[in-house]
Amino acid sequence: MSAREEQIKGFLNDSSWGNARRVPLAGDASNRRYERLTNALDESAILMDAPPESNASNKAFVRIASHLREIGLSAPIVLNADQKKGLILLEDFGDNLLTEIIQSQPKNEVMLYESATDILLQIGRNAAPNGLEHLTPALLSEMILPAFEWFAFGILGRLDDNKDAIVSSFQRALQITTNVTPVLSLRDYHAQNMIWLPDRTGIARVGLLDFQDAVLCHPAYDLVSLLQDARRDVPIAVEKAMLTKFQSHVSENEAEFEAAYYALGAQRSLRILGIFARLSLQAGRPEYIDFIPRVWNYLDRCLQHQSLTGLRETLLKNLPEPSTENLRNLREQCAKYPNPL
Repeated sequence: MSAREEQIKGFLNDSSWGNARRVPLAGDASNRRYERLTNALDESAILMDAPPESNASNKAFVRIASHLREIGLSAPIVLNADQKKGLILLEDFGDNLLTEIIQSQPKNEVMLYESATDILLQIGRNAAPNGLEHLTPALLSEMILPAFEWFAFGILGRLDDNKDAIVSSFQRALQITTNVTPVLSLRDYHAQNMIWLPDRTGIARVGLLDFQDAVLCHPAYDLVSLLQDARRDVPIAVEKAMLTKFQSHVSENEAEFEAAYYALGAQRSLRILGIFARLSLQAGRPEYIDFIPRVWNYLDRCLQHQSLTGLRETLLKNLPEPSTENLRNLREQCAKYPNPL
């Protein structure tokens, strides 16, 4: 038995779940691991195994979960936690991921996205917890660097000399996000991180997951994450309807809010291109390359906004298009760069 398994066994014994049946759950792009526990009474809970040396945000998860519940949203109740060991026992929301509900019940897609949008409105109506990092234009623009350091490098085999100038230009484009008060952003807000809870009512019918990296940012940040989903195609009509709905509640300046939305959309797409390339090149996870064409399409669409026309030309000159050949080249480099570039 490994030292980590001994820690887990001890934690489960202390939590009165030591004799539970343990079933691993599908993972994500993080280094956290999850198990579903089922005891003799057929009660279930979720074990989050998040080693503290690589998961500094474990305390934030507990704190943000409490805040979300306080404002009427559904975040898992923390049944027990050992922060030093990085072990958290959580309420089990079940398996009804919004992505799967939408796939099996497409007639409910608009209703589900309306519920997810209403959650963001509720978050924005309430003051955020103290001590969260604020994603300023400077930080947001730095976050696009992986697009050059991993995505472009993985295809072209070289680093772009123009990347610093592009980051500076992007920072200027993102200044528009400073015109409104920042709100709590769950940061990885998309249908794969939400569970449908039909026995609850109103916005509590959507259970929230994966919010330990929460920050302060422009209200449109999580809306972009929801509507420009890297893992599934959100119909443009749904995106536009939710954008209009959200904007009508949070900003009287439609043009300004829309410009911020598309600037943040471009920022997010660039960051994700880099992250997905890194997951393949460094972590040996080539399945993330399959999402790259969709993310590129989001980027291209965002850059067509009139406020980003100057950036569009510069970016498209310096980033390789994810053609079939380029994606094949990227796949061929899988796991060849285990150490940071």
